[in-house]
Amino acid sequence: MGKTTIRKSLLEQLENRGFSGEVYRDLVNDYMNLWDNKNALQKDIKERGVVFKDRSSVGVEMYKNNPSVKDQLAVNKQMLQILKDLSLNIPVEDDEDEDDLT
Repeated sequence: MGKTTIRKSLLEQLENRGFSGEVYRDLVNDYMNLWDNKNALQKDIKERGVVFKDRSSVGVEMYKNNPSVKDQLAVNKQMLQILKDLSLNIPVEDDEDEDDLT
C-alpha cells in the first residue's frame, strides 16, 4: 500500500466523520511524515540488522545495537497515537481477488 493510498484513506475517514478542517489535514500530514520515517528506519534495520559491527574510539571492533530499532518503536507509537486521537482506523487495502462467500 502506497503513501498516496494511505493518505487518501485517512482523509476520507476524517471527511466521513465531518472533520475536514486544516488542522485535521495537518495531523494527517504529520502521520505521513512519520510513515516516511518508519520506512527509512525499517530500511536501515534491514540493511544493517538489529545489531551491527562498529569500531570503538580506540579502534576495537565491537557490536552495537542499531538505534533504528528503538527509534522505530517510538515512531510507531506516535503514529498509533495520532490515529487514536483522531478516532481513525488503520487503512486496510481492499482485496478485489478475494472470493465472495455470500
